[in-house]
Amino acid sequence: MTSPNAKLLPQPNLLDVARRAALLVGNPLRAAFRSDMAVDYKVDLHDIVTVHDKQSEVSIRDFIMGEVPDSTFLGEEGGSIGNGRVHWYVDPIDGTSNFARGIAFWCVSIAAVVDDEIVAGVIYDPIAENLFSADQSGAWLNGKVLRSRAVSDERQATLITGYPVSRDFRIDGRDAALADLGELTETFSTMRRPGSAALSLAHVAAGWADAATGFGVNAWDVTAAILILRQAGGHYQGLTMGKVAEGSPDFLCPGYIATGQGGDYPTLQRIAEGVSARRQRAKDDLPGVDVK
Repeated sequence: MTSPNAKLLPQPNLLDVARRAALLVGNPLRAAFRSDMAVDYKVDLHDIVTVHDKQSEVSIRDFIMGEVPDSTFLGEEGGSIGNGRVHWYVDPIDGTSNFARGIAFWCVSIAAVVDDEIVAGVIYDPIAENLFSADQSGAWLNGKVLRSRAVSDERQATLITGYPVSRDFRIDGRDAALADLGELTETFSTMRRPGSAALSLAHVAAGWADAATGFGVNAWDVTAAILILRQAGGHYQGLTMGKVAEGSPDFLCPGYIATGQGGDYPTLQRIAEGVSARRQRAKDDLPGVDVK
């Protein structure tokens, strides 16, 4: 439900700003894709960054701050800048590992949030030239109304997940994590691990996949996608994972379950909620443990 404060904002303008910001970096990123590029690492060898991530974020930030001075910009590479009322969550390249290695599954993700309410979101796939967008009046793919759809039976459904990775083995234990993966593999007709949370969620919004789940995302990965999926008729549930307080906005939760319209998947629900509960117990039993 739209808050009174959010209604005061020129929301179509915010969506237009997000669209133009995403398109601004499309050509440079297409030109860089599958070129000979150097990569660097952030937290570990699984966390890649390139000069193109950094350059794109600067271009997006400068454009947004120029168009909407009353902004706070929160980007994956440069952190928080500004102290305005409109909070922008930006991932200049979600799926950097794919981008750096020539796999065509990555995107630009930009969202505007006001008073903890997502009011505009854009996900742009420059290679497929698909632009997903949403505000509080609807969702669109390349300007056409977007409607989610999913098969009703999880045994016939396609699930996108990145779980587990080495971090999950460390936190959950290899046996538990592999048992969860095994049950999901046995239950769902098809499982995929394409490597971009934002674009995966956009695929669920478009009806190209039935569900997605993840347990280590950041706000810049999912905020735009949450609005796009919900406005397309899909369902998104944030999972606290022992990292944020109960009742936190979904876009701040590091875990999620996402399903297309018509999808009801009890095995996925049980396993994903179980992973979140396990992380919460680990935090309660060992205060200070890193559960992300």
